[in-house]
Amino acid sequence: MSGTAFVEYDGASVHTAAGRSILDSLSLAVEEGETLALIGRSGSGKTTALRLVNALVQPTEGAVRVAGRPTSDWDPIRLRRRTGYVIQDVGLLPHLTVAANAGIVPELEGWDEKRRLARVAELLELVGLPANEYGARYPHELSGGQRQRVGVARALAADPPLMLLDEPFGALDPITRRELQDAFRALQRQLRKTAIFVTHDLREAARVADRWALLAEGRLLAAGTPAELDASTDAGVVAFLAAGRDS
Repeated sequence: MSGTAFVEYDGASVHTAAGRSILDSLSLAVEEGETLALIGRSGSGKTTALRLVNALVQPTEGAVRVAGRPTSDWDPIRLRRRTGYVIQDVGLLPHLTVAANAGIVPELEGWDEKRRLARVAELLELVGLPANEYGARYPHELSGGQRQRVGVARALAADPPLMLLDEPFGALDPITRRELQDAFRALQRQLRKTAIFVTHDLREAARVADRWALLAEGRLLAAGTPAELDASTDAGVVAFLAAGRDS
């Protein structure tokens, strides 16, 4: 792709207080409107890299920029409210209805009720949970896949330019997981958000992402399209791809 970088990692490192390296000099750009999959084994630094983007973690060296501004210059609350965040345990509030959960960020942003309800209805329809059928339900009345769909709607509700997804479908059964991967990709074709998607599953990465970035022990091994990584002769890249396809 050739466009404008919306997220930039510029030599970003994260070290523990004891000096252990979690990320080491990560330099990577995510272009506006693309979906990048962060792939790698457990402990490779994927989730830490994701959390740098919405300032849940700050780099100990280097910088991470969102929309051209270092995350250290952003008001973290403003940054997070303009970033959709979807995790494996979607974290819906059990005492709120589906509609209320989906509308949390617009409510915090001070949207009037009419605008908020219209946006919630639009998003629930978009993720396949029509508000007239599901809006008044509570999270315990939904399946796991339906709760994840509400989580996606909530992340999109305030129309953020950026989406961060951390193994969002990892706990679901294979059929539901495939359905949500396809639904996410269809949403991306329609909405063209900039998105970073953490997964260790190559098949998932192939379904949801335009490009991959492979991390190993906190370092970037390779970044590019699936075809470009397939063509790599780097031993670490070849071994990960082979293991991922055998699993």
